[in-house]
Amino acid sequence: MRYSPERKEAVLRKMLPPHNRSIPELAEEEGISEATLYNWRKAARAEGRLLPDGDQSPEGWSAADKFAAVVETAALNEAELSAWCRERGLYPEQVRHWRRACEQANDWDRQQAERLRAERKADRERLKALERELKKKEKALAEAAALLVLSKKAEAIWGEGEDA
Repeated sequence: MRYSPERKEAVLRKMLPPHNRSIPELAEEEGISEATLYNWRKAARAEGRLLPDGDQSPEGWSAADKFAAVVETAALNEAELSAWCRERGLYPEQVRHWRRACEQANDWDRQQAERLRAERKADRERLKALERELKKKEKALAEAAALLVLSKKAEAIWGEGEDA
């Protein structure tokens, strides 16, 4: 069955926030098969449109959907961003948070390398401190062993502290 572009567009709009209708709900309501709706959503996403899964809140969107929202709003000023967010049932702060996450994700390698370098330095310092402590304890143990051997030799030579 062929559907008019207007009907298809109207159904796709119901998948968008603030409606966030799930495909099974729309299929039952509109009398269109779920497979057809999934195909429409897939084609719209391939065109670059933002169509998150309808059964999730914006915080439950996939990383790809969040990234698409960030890209779509990148050139908008504050008023345009607010209007865009109102149309989709979002808050501008959510989009800003997603943008920061995207920026940090691209900087992950450098941050990870710096963190690992700092950890490695701290581990080396800790290792040196432990080695110094071990040397001190080995010296103390050797001294105690030497004193014990000397006291046993002295005991053997002069006997047990007998007073005459």
